[in-house]
Amino acid sequence: MDGTSFMTAEKPVEETRVYRRRWFMLLLFSLYSGTNAFQWIHYSIISNIITRFYGVAITTTDWLSMVFMLCYIPLIFPVTWLLDRKGLRVIAILGSTLNALGALVKVASAEPHLFAVTMLGQTICSIAQVFILGMPSKVAATWFGPKEVSTACSIAVFGNQVGVALGFLLPPLIVPDSNDNEVVSVHLRYLFIGTAAVTTALALLVIVFFRKQPTLPPSKAQALFRASNEQHDESYIGSVKQLIFSTPSLLLIISYGVNTGSFYAISTLLNQEILKFYPDNIVEAGQIGLTMVLAGIVGSVVCGIWLDRTRIYKMTTVGIYVSTLLFMVLYTTTLNVGQLWIVYIASGALGFTMTGYLPIGFEFAAELTYPVSEGTSSGLLNASAQIFGIVFTLCMGQLIPASSVLGANLFICATLLIGSIITATIKENLKRQAANRTGQAEDISDNEIIKQQHM
Repeated sequence: MDGTSFMTAEKPVEETRVYRRRWFMLLLFSLYSGTNAFQWIHYSIISNIITRFYGVAITTTDWLSMVFMLCYIPLIFPVTWLLDRKGLRVIAILGSTLNALGALVKVASAEPHLFAVTMLGQTICSIAQVFILGMPSKVAATWFGPKEVSTACSIAVFGNQVGVALGFLLPPLIVPDSNDNEVVSVHLRYLFIGTAAVTTALALLVIVFFRKQPTLPPSKAQALFRASNEQHDESYIGSVKQLIFSTPSLLLIISYGVNTGSFYAISTLLNQEILKFYPDNIVEAGQIGLTMVLAGIVGSVVCGIWLDRTRIYKMTTVGIYVSTLLFMVLYTTTLNVGQLWIVYIASGALGFTMTGYLPIGFEFAAELTYPVSEGTSSGLLNASAQIFGIVFTLCMGQLIPASSVLGANLFICATLLIGSIITATIKENLKRQAANRTGQAEDISDNEIIKQQHM
């Protein structure tokens, strides 16, 4: 934990240091983020059971997932403003507490006539998500040094994806596909009580232990960011305008939204897609989702480590994006072959790249938009993802009964092709890397990084 200090043109900047506590902060965030992701998907993977139990339309059940996307869009702007003003601790407390509150409300909703209550609890959880989803890059930049920041971001995404994986795996195992509402009610209550217990315990840990930031910044870039905030209190609206009116960041916001929105749509409708071709295989549908997410967890960590070691952002982003398109084509063309083991392989390959893209998008945005707060850039990326997620889910939800699963998946293939083209046109300016290298803001590209590595 050696400290270093350096100078800027304006004034001396405080020394830098990394603290062992950073790993505990990352663990806490990853755990409560994971429980929120679990609650996002745990209805969708048993959507046929939920639809029958509450006596609602399948599109109404889909909104138990889409409400997360809907709430995020208007609320991300005040939440990121609050993050810039109050810091990580306040955001972490609000996110984890609302997450636990939503879970507690759902405990009282395990009766067929109480769909409104379960929707209320899910809406509270969706509000909590606004305080969680865009935080990985902010947590990483606030607590971790330049040689581990991308890995830390990928681990934070890892925690969220573990929650999604458990959300695919556990509900089909806990809640039986039964026509007896009494049986379903009992097992839904087990699911809700277990979730509430875990989320409440994590909220208490966050309140007691989570910190706003380390005493000393972990990197030159973070030190410069702190110094800049002290010298220039730039408005939040000004930061948002800077991101939107910068062509590279705007293109990344759109392409990130297309990729991640596709993941949201596929995850939400996975139960319906699998049961179309493999009726009575609801447990297998959850396991296929689990396979997709577990492969994505590996992809996230591998991509984070790769970025920390190579610092090659655009080439990695384009490569992963194009691979996602290719694996989506593979998944689409093999879903109806009648062999579940092939579907497992195709969904795993798709998950590896589609979820592996998440930390890359966060980190590439942080590079392009430095010194704008990572929370602001991540917030806009996720707002874009929620918008595309709602649009894609609604479109696929209409295409599956009106046309076919094949038509719905070909629609996603087409959107990923457009996203790949957009990604390839992004001009990279790796400003945060330049700040860590020189102690001042300047532009640097992938090609220059490669040249430096071979010198």
